[in-house]
Amino acid sequence: MMNMQGLHLIEGTETKTRASAVYLDIRRAILEGSLVPGAKLNVRDLSARFQTGLSPVRESLNRLAMEGLASHEDNRGFVVSPVSVPELQDLTQARCWMNELGVRRSIELGDSAWEEAVLVTCHRLSRTPRSRADGLPGPNVDWEQAHKAFHQALVSACGSNWLIETCSQLYDSADRYRSLARLAGAARHDPLDEHSEIMTAALDRDADRSARLLTEHFQRTAELVQTVIRTQEG
Repeated sequence: MMNMQGLHLIEGTETKTRASAVYLDIRRAILEGSLVPGAKLNVRDLSARFQTGLSPVRESLNRLAMEGLASHEDNRGFVVSPVSVPELQDLTQARCWMNELGVRRSIELGDSAWEEAVLVTCHRLSRTPRSRADGLPGPNVDWEQAHKAFHQALVSACGSNWLIETCSQLYDSADRYRSLARLAGAARHDPLDEHSEIMTAALDRDADRSARLLTEHFQRTAELVQTVIRTQEG
């Protein structure tokens, strides 16, 4: 027969698991743009939306605030963090700096396993359609995952877990901006060739060219998003 201590441990584990699932659901909604910048994040409304208790929602919002995806305002509670051109420019610059350092170090330190990871993730990205197979609006989750996997593979041999995690967080923050452009109907030409060029430069161990192509890749997307934001600001 289970004692009370064991029961509390199970309940605590289930609560943490549920809180993590709710956090991921709300985070995905913010990144995909279904929870738009400035939207009020009402605890009770989110509890009903995700069919969970109030505590997991509050815990999720606090985690999102620590990541910069949500913010707490006096008399309003939590809201989805707003977007702006200056923040996007700052974010893009930080992303260029961190990824340039990461890819340079990976080219210096990476072995054959790193080369294989870069090659495989780029190939998988090239074979994954950007649009959903069912024709419905919204991102193809498989493409989104393949896209991030490729960019993370480029920096994966840099020798610093902190740098790898920073690049991951910067990717997610930039992805929220990219989703806003997609929802507004704006799109770049298929950047497949850009990814292939970056891959080739990395595998050729050309650090300068890899860093330059990666920076240009980020900046082109940022320029498109800036146009969308300025249009919406009117």
